[in-house]
Amino acid sequence: MHRHDHSHVDVRGRRIEVRTIAGDPGCPTLVFLHEGLGSVAMWRGFPARVAEVTGCPALVYSRYGYGGSDLLEASFAVDYMHREAQETLPELLSKLCIERPILIGHSDGASIALIYAGSHDSAVRGLVALAPHVFVEDISVRSIEEAKVAFETTDIQKKLARYHTDARRTFYGWNDIWLHPDFRRWNIEEYLPRIRCPVLAVQGVDDEYGTMAQIETIAARVAGPCELVKIEACGHRLHRDQHDVTLDAIARFVARIVL
Repeated sequence: MHRHDHSHVDVRGRRIEVRTIAGDPGCPTLVFLHEGLGSVAMWRGFPARVAEVTGCPALVYSRYGYGGSDLLEASFAVDYMHREAQETLPELLSKLCIERPILIGHSDGASIALIYAGSHDSAVRGLVALAPHVFVEDISVRSIEEAKVAFETTDIQKKLARYHTDARRTFYGWNDIWLHPDFRRWNIEEYLPRIRCPVLAVQGVDDEYGTMAQIETIAARVAGPCELVKIEACGHRLHRDQHDVTLDAIARFVARIVL
């Protein structure tokens, strides 16, 4: 049974919610980076399960504006994922004395992981990109438009309130910037050739927020080894839609790095 520690860390003048999971101190730490509407709680038991199967310690945190972290004071800018990867994440890892982690990112979190690895490649042991975004597709924008309608007409706000201090502020912080006209030009392909660590890129065949072009672009452009996993009967939330298949792919990838 893994021990969990739930607390907050001050990063760049903001309180960030963190959860650490104990593991073998000789193994790299798994750092979980959540999706655009995610948080520590929204991962549910998945990080603990990955830590248990791999034996690795883990860090799960809620970004600024999410979960139990400080509330978003102003709208995100187009570069919000760059700032997370290049400013917040390095400081958080430094404060927690985490060196050369394996990054496990989902959706926006996967994009942040790719930017971080492309900016600090030698500081990363490996990278798992679950349903990543490296450029904006029409399918992404359509689904985010549909999410806005659903948020305003269904009980989604009530459901999100279980995972965020202020679900409304969190939702619009994410939704508004993705639907901003300037965001259509957002693209992080320039970081991919600078990534030399092993990469596992995973996409659901039925992902409503992106196509296989995302992970195929990663495989074509990263400098290091890259494994692609395409999961049938699976949407955007791979670790919920196909929990066991996703867990197994990550566990095998981590084992190759740790051994």
